[in-house]
Amino acid sequence: MYNSQMQRYLEQIVFKDIKRKLVILTGPRQVGKTFMSRQLMSYYQNPLYLNWDIPEHRVRLQKQDWYDLHDLVVMDEIHKMAHWKQWLKGVTDAKAPGTSLLVTGSARMETFRQAGESLAGRYFAYKMHPISVKELCANTSKSPSEALDHLLERGGFPEPCLVEEILEVNKWRLEYSKDLLREDILEFSRLQELNTMKIFIEILRSRVGSLLSLASIARDIGCSPITLSKYLDILKALFVVFTIHPWTDNVGRSLLKTPKVYFFDQGLVKGDEGARLENAVAYMLLKHADFIRDTQGIETGLHYLRTKDGEEIDFAISQDNQLTDLIEVKCSDNKPHATLIRFAEKFPKANAIQLVYNLRYPQKTRGILIEDMAKYLSELQA
Repeated sequence: MYNSQMQRYLEQIVFKDIKRKLVILTGPRQVGKTFMSRQLMSYYQNPLYLNWDIPEHRVRLQKQDWYDLHDLVVMDEIHKMAHWKQWLKGVTDAKAPGTSLLVTGSARMETFRQAGESLAGRYFAYKMHPISVKELCANTSKSPSEALDHLLERGGFPEPCLVEEILEVNKWRLEYSKDLLREDILEFSRLQELNTMKIFIEILRSRVGSLLSLASIARDIGCSPITLSKYLDILKALFVVFTIHPWTDNVGRSLLKTPKVYFFDQGLVKGDEGARLENAVAYMLLKHADFIRDTQGIETGLHYLRTKDGEEIDFAISQDNQLTDLIEVKCSDNKPHATLIRFAEKFPKANAIQLVYNLRYPQKTRGILIEDMAKYLSELQA
């Protein structure tokens, strides 16, 4: 298990908010939600941890027998309970004064972000992400470049990131993949679909950062695009992958455009150095955007930019439907990317940044900041 001294980036924020409202913490399996919950429990006099997957805990959850007995109640995996949203509303409304409530989970728990009307005004929602360059630097003596190389090799999930032996990393990833298929994916799909799902995941691993054509993949593996669209939704709900769409000021049109897909677990990426670097930057930019949204209430999005002629830059960040950052990822190209220059001219109010993994020296030319990738990632908000 990982370093008990490590403080996750959301810990103090959740500790502050949990005194005022219910906090719902979502994120991938094994990203550190339970670990942080137990860290938070150490701040309380008489905390209680209940996990729906444990039979005796399930009985206590159904009885709700903790009233006025505990100053913190942590409830894990309750999205597996029938009618859990209404149940949680009742628990929240009936909780004793001075009792804090923390709910953690993945998968369907995330639907609270889209449909939380029954708890409107009663909760704060946070999404926990894997360890980033910024977070690793804050908890270790590693420099930004050392942290980035470490994460490229191991990924940002706490256990493989922080375990000593590299052999343990490979063992963890094998078991993690098996658990996803055996438990989580089976929640959403039928047993006979697992083989097709495994093939689909393998194909996605080699198409990181590419435009995602479900019709093309469907032809390759002999199923319908509608089926693959359902599988993609499952993988997104389970925080295995995330997609980004091209930016446009018309949100409806944007969602119809071809997405690009990335993995939360950096270790699942297949491909060359460019693909691995792009995925690492993608998950850290998403963490940055979600952190701003969750902690500051500013609608922040991660996108890419592409013209009808096929000119494209890797990432764009928006806030309140205005582009703030244009970002291109390069392994070692110190010259400003021509397409980035053109987009910078089109969106002069946005910061145009070329992130270079092997950079001799930073510079600014033709409105483009050419910056060391590791340094830039270490200065994100999370």
